[in-house]
Amino acid sequence: MKYQAKIWATCHLMIASWLFTGAWAQNPAPGITQKGATTLVGGTIHVGDGTVIEKGAITFENGKITYIGNATGAKKGEQIDVSGKQIYPGIISLNTSVGLKEVASVRATLDYYEVGDLNPHIRALVAYNTDSEIIPTLRSNGILLSQAVPEGGIISGSSALFYSDGWNWEDAVLRKDDGVWLSWPSYASTAIHTQDQSELTKRNERRQGVVDLLKQTFSEAKAYAELKAPMPVNLRLEAMKPVLKGESNLYIRADLAKDIIEAVKFAQSYGIKRIVIAGGNQSYKITEFLRENDVAVIVNPTHRLPGHPDEPVYLPYALPGKLHQAGVKVAITYAGEWWRTRNLAFLAGTAAGFSDMSSEEALQLITKNAAEIAGVSQRVGTLGVGKDASLLVSTGDLLDMRGNGIEMAFIRGAKVNLDDKQKRLYEKYQEKYKAK
Repeated sequence: MKYQAKIWATCHLMIASWLFTGAWAQNPAPGITQKGATTLVGGTIHVGDGTVIEKGAITFENGKITYIGNATGAKKGEQIDVSGKQIYPGIISLNTSVGLKEVASVRATLDYYEVGDLNPHIRALVAYNTDSEIIPTLRSNGILLSQAVPEGGIISGSSALFYSDGWNWEDAVLRKDDGVWLSWPSYASTAIHTQDQSELTKRNERRQGVVDLLKQTFSEAKAYAELKAPMPVNLRLEAMKPVLKGESNLYIRADLAKDIIEAVKFAQSYGIKRIVIAGGNQSYKITEFLRENDVAVIVNPTHRLPGHPDEPVYLPYALPGKLHQAGVKVAITYAGEWWRTRNLAFLAGTAAGFSDMSSEEALQLITKNAAEIAGVSQRVGTLGVGKDASLLVSTGDLLDMRGNGIEMAFIRGAKVNLDDKQKRLYEKYQEKYKAK
């Protein structure tokens, strides 16, 4: 009995120790639901639509903005002096796998794709992990909303938009199933030679077979959508109904100009109205086509080299500005690089530096335009009365890494903790070297 008691005591000690260290490493608890009113006074307010209010005030109550304007007109609730600081709408990150990927080398932490080519019924919604260590790193750098997107196959599934704060996906979700993602087969395919890692572009021999499969799938989906009460219910075709009825987007991954044109015309042939191109490396070549067909573009990360050797080296930096100046609705993403998404604001800053866009126009690439593309502009993207109180307070220019310094963030009126794993590691090793 004494031996068993010792074993139980040891086990309890080990469990307590594990819980303590686990709690120490866990993400901060979500913000407490706002009760009453809060007013930020004296800061420069960047509304997100190009409007700037100097020495302004913004009041939010029960998660909604109730006043925005001159500081003399708002005296309600708790007063927070933010004089000399900048107030921005929360940044929106589209086309990302944040919450679906954690550690690339650990399969158990990856939940972003399913087996098979045609999976429109797969939902990123229920796979989103609010306990991801990556999410706080986004929040602390101003990203308050992310679009979790499935990958893999020809039709990958549907995405959803989440706030960067919440106990679970039900708490965090802003919009469920905002669109279905399709990877358009390119005319060209690229092979990499293993010895020198050189790339060889050649004709994609599988392309026509994929196009034929898509034609068959969309024809069946259109016929299915016209049935009032289909029996039995086909989950794959059921998931495509909102796209065909214009209730959600069809996101098409395509980079080459020829591929983009063909993909858009394909979607239009089935009556699809809400079309968004994701990638769009050569979209600058067909801006008139995109504008006339009301097609938005979520461009690839711009901190990279150009896609082709005959393109100007600074083309990726200037691409968002070229599309914006041509009247195409454009947003920027960090697609495929979920661990770097925290730097999204700096992509917009670079775009302003390499084009004729002002900083306020560049801000729209990650706020207003992103919200409009995802269909959530009635709640987020800009600061206005009646919208969600999801906003930031920065010590300087949000788009400049030298001035960016997020001091406060509010999501639906709740003040959120800006701590994250990287900050904790920084403080830990600061103490180590200070001691020496």
